[in-house]
Amino acid sequence: MAFDGLMTSSVAASLKESLLAGRINKIYQLSNHEILMQIRAQGKNQKVLFSTHSSYARVQITKLDYQYPDEPPMFCMFLRKHLEGGIIYNIEQINHDRIIKFTIRHINELGDQMIKFLYIEIMGKHSNLILTDATHRILDTIKHISPLVNRYRSLQPGATYILPPTQEKQLPTDVDFETFSSLIVEGERYDKQLVAKFQGLSPLIAREIIYRSESDSIKNIYDSFTNVLTKIQKAPTPHVMIASKEYFYLLPLYHIEGELIPCVTLWDMFDRYYFGKDERDRIKQQFHDIERFIRQEYDKNVKKLEKLNEELVNSEKAEQYKVLGELILANIYQIKRGDSVVRVQNFYSENLEELDIPLEPMLSASENAQKYFQKYTKAKNAVNYILEQLELTEKEIAYFETLMIQIETATLKDAYEIKEELELAGYLRKRQIKKRKTNGKPNIEKYLSTDGVEIFVGKNNLQNDYLTHKFARRHEWWFHAKDMPGSHVLVRSDADELSEATIRSAAQLASYFSKGRLSSSVPIDYTRVRHVKKVPAAHLGFVTYENQKTIYIDPDESFIMNLTKLK
Repeated sequence: MAFDGLMTSSVAASLKESLLAGRINKIYQLSNHEILMQIRAQGKNQKVLFSTHSSYARVQITKLDYQYPDEPPMFCMFLRKHLEGGIIYNIEQINHDRIIKFTIRHINELGDQMIKFLYIEIMGKHSNLILTDATHRILDTIKHISPLVNRYRSLQPGATYILPPTQEKQLPTDVDFETFSSLIVEGERYDKQLVAKFQGLSPLIAREIIYRSESDSIKNIYDSFTNVLTKIQKAPTPHVMIASKEYFYLLPLYHIEGELIPCVTLWDMFDRYYFGKDERDRIKQQFHDIERFIRQEYDKNVKKLEKLNEELVNSEKAEQYKVLGELILANIYQIKRGDSVVRVQNFYSENLEELDIPLEPMLSASENAQKYFQKYTKAKNAVNYILEQLELTEKEIAYFETLMIQIETATLKDAYEIKEELELAGYLRKRQIKKRKTNGKPNIEKYLSTDGVEIFVGKNNLQNDYLTHKFARRHEWWFHAKDMPGSHVLVRSDADELSEATIRSAAQLASYFSKGRLSSSVPIDYTRVRHVKKVPAAHLGFVTYENQKTIYIDPDESFIMNLTKLK
């Protein structure tokens, strides 16, 4: 786990530097395990995210935008009652562990000044957010843990807050460098022994220590984490490492073979690493049924297509049924009731080979011939129906494949609109629930290209249809991934030629928000809006276009993150 004691120490110091004496203005609950606070500190509003997710647990200042639920859950209302308007008096790490404590001064309803403690425990699936009073009596937690689950410490209202049991480990600063480095020679798997011996070291940084032990650079890594633990004000050098999976840490990890991406601050590193990951999880929580429905409809239509193709192959045997019926009539004299097969000469074949024709023993020769003629008529009439169904099924497959791609990159607003689209199309039954506030127009994401041109991105079919056929002007430029599901991207410019920077920015957005987002060299078509037409009787967002140019681009998430996103 990258969020170890060292990371927690650095995060606590950075939070204290940025938020001390700050005022808590707003509190929102994004999901079952995420709280977002808007804190006014150092003359600006700062968003602080508290996550107790089993995979994404952390506390950070973030620049990313989040969608707030219309109705705040009970825990959110409780935090608002006790903390909104409060002043952050102190922020500290507890026992060099993955626990950060916020001391908050708050005025209650009677005007009395109260002290509250907010603890965030960043411990994987055991992560929690706990609010206590000045006597450490628990007021509430985001996850309730009863004595039946944990006899050592109960985490529920009314219980006394007890810190997790401490481990008998040394701090790396308790030994000098010579002693520390002398320990790293006792075996190939000594990284596990480092984790067991020293507090604050995760397996990730332990493996890096072992890796660097073969060179003098181990002194650099020792100095780096001792600086953190001794609170020497030396800025960390946070990095995101991209290999078969992504990692992050306070310093570059060279034992991971892959791309090293330096980040200016810890918060930039977290925003870069968690970009889209926790959003995806929130959508899974709230729209699991919708996502499952889309997948089931896609799979159902794929199976239907296979069956229709089999029926089409069988229907193409219609002429064969006609031949068999005529051969039976031509040999009616040699067929008796009760025969199950008749051997005849196939005079329709150039070689005049003999042919065995299966018969129904209970039918006469004439009736067997009529049965084959009926199969011929049925198969012949079925061809047109099957071809029509094939076309409709292929459209359904393309539609639900598009929805699967869209929900992968959807925000909560986008997901609500996908659900609305399915209801309008009759796939889902509308529920009588409180209507979300809306101005009647889809939510369109807006970016600035690297040279300052406005670019709009449709993230679902409602947005795509509105963007291309209502919002766009005829002479503006339209981008889309070639021959694959993806977003409609509009460049708000009617210039005769777009700059290379604008084309690259729009193409990056079109490739990233498409089926090819994890591929390389994705073809992107672009043309004037006037050359884009709706497909008659097709689903929303399906278009044809002409007079396009095509460029190839490698989708780059870092590029998308660095684009200016407008509200």
